[in-house]
Amino acid sequence: MEPTPAIRVKDLRVRYGGRDILKGVSLSVSQGEILVIMGGSGSGKSTFLRQLLGLERPYGGTIELLGKDITGLSGPEMYALRKNMGVAFQGGALFTSMTVLENVILPLREHTRLDEQTMRIMARMKLEVVNLAGFEGLTPAQLSGGMIKRAAVARAVVMDPKLLFFDEPSAGLDPVVSAELDELILRLKAAMRMTIVVVTHELESAFRIADRITFLDRGEILMTGSVDEVRASDNPRVQGLLNRMPENAPIDADAYLKRLTGR
Repeated sequence: MEPTPAIRVKDLRVRYGGRDILKGVSLSVSQGEILVIMGGSGSGKSTFLRQLLGLERPYGGTIELLGKDITGLSGPEMYALRKNMGVAFQGGALFTSMTVLENVILPLREHTRLDEQTMRIMARMKLEVVNLAGFEGLTPAQLSGGMIKRAAVARAVVMDPKLLFFDEPSAGLDPVVSAELDELILRLKAAMRMTIVVVTHELESAFRIADRITFLDRGEILMTGSVDEVRASDNPRVQGLLNRMPENAPIDADAYLKRLTGR
């Protein structure tokens, strides 16, 4: 009997103002797997991530995290489930008035009844994991971009979550720092056996860390496969994304005029 997927999405539909953003998306993520989600601007990546985090209710479909359908959970039930989830936001989202250590301790203060010394030890352990030992007394303003990203990862994993989500982890970083962050993600998977979902547009990073890659385009999944399967894909839209080729869509003059005039 195969183990239950850590994440299972079935026929997910999201609609904003009468416009379909996600159009029946279905996929699963195995326990301990790194799934990378890619796609062009407006493809639905950010919307999909918000759905996985339970920040919005879908128009239709189901999302199961750790065996629970989050589309039917109450507020307290979702709050409890989020204790098993860690999120590293694109900009780090550190509190500027707090030190690095205080930022990393925050989830422990909110969700546990541990004593102060135990929380500090746990936070320092996670800062060791992300190579930020000795920087715990600094504020975010005193950190480089890469250090902010790593501090955010330490905070995301301080409670040893089963699910870890990254939103554009390499955005704004130089190639060397980006490669270091890729190595960190792989170390987290190996050491803590987390299931990891990464939303990114960085091809080199995706090819390095992914067990599988899902391509979203216009709210639909073009394909999901291994790095080798993605590279070998004959789907012209997948190849267009891989090779950064612009899509030259034909222009309907009448439809264009209607959009401009609102008629």
